[in-house]
Amino acid sequence: RQRQMCIRDRLIIVGVSFFVSCVPNKDLVYLQGVTAVKKDVFKVNNKPYRLQVDDVLSITIKAKDEKSVALFQKATASGTNASQNREVDLQTGYSIDTHGNIRLPYIGEVNVLGYTTKEVRLKLEKALLQYLKNEDDIFVTVRLSGIKFTIFGEIGSPGTKIIQQNNVSIIEAIANSGDITVTGNRKNILVWRTTPGGRKKYSIDLTHVDAFDSEIYYIQPNDLIYVHPIKQKAWGTGTTGLQSLSTILSVFTLVTSTILIIRNL
Repeated sequence: RQRQMCIRDRLIIVGVSFFVSCVPNKDLVYLQGVTAVKKDVFKVNNKPYRLQVDDVLSITIKAKDEKSVALFQKATASGTNASQNREVDLQTGYSIDTHGNIRLPYIGEVNVLGYTTKEVRLKLEKALLQYLKNEDDIFVTVRLSGIKFTIFGEIGSPGTKIIQQNNVSIIEAIANSGDITVTGNRKNILVWRTTPGGRKKYSIDLTHVDAFDSEIYYIQPNDLIYVHPIKQKAWGTGTTGLQSLSTILSVFTLVTSTILIIRNL
């Protein structure tokens, strides 16, 4: 009888340990707490992005006399709708090569590596003046053809994505990738970012509202985003109370059956 009580106590301990291993609700809720806006972080997040290799630029050149500038830009598809904009931009855009250059008709190669889109615009306007007389007649627009990033790990739809916006938050990137799975660690999202000084690694906790103040709250082109799995996935004990209870019952049944077999031997 004393042996049976010992076995029962062990089963209770195992059952409790399995039950508490389910994922707490606080680990699943985004942006908890209250915070104030920090001006220094606001400045960092709004710092102009400097172009990198493999970025794709959308460049349009306009003038009163459209024929005079038609030679300097790629042909664009006509009759496209909003759903086709991204594909058209990628096809007609200017990709930055490994040397940091883009190549425009007649103008030739222009180095844009490390420049902001505004600086590229000014550089192109200056180059166009060699061919066009009136500076006030030229209107140049330079923008990124969307933000490209790669997301993997515990995410609903991993892979390389492109969002056609000038600014994309990490929340938007995750929402456009099927959200983090229940077994994903929202407290430690890793981001690898290419900078002029080399590749850097960052971490952000999306369960706390202070994530808004992070310097990586807004992602940049070519960011790599990794979502860690939580410990419960490795343990295989279930992510909800019901799953954990099912695991407990399975273990309890297995142990009880084993005891009965041993006793009947």
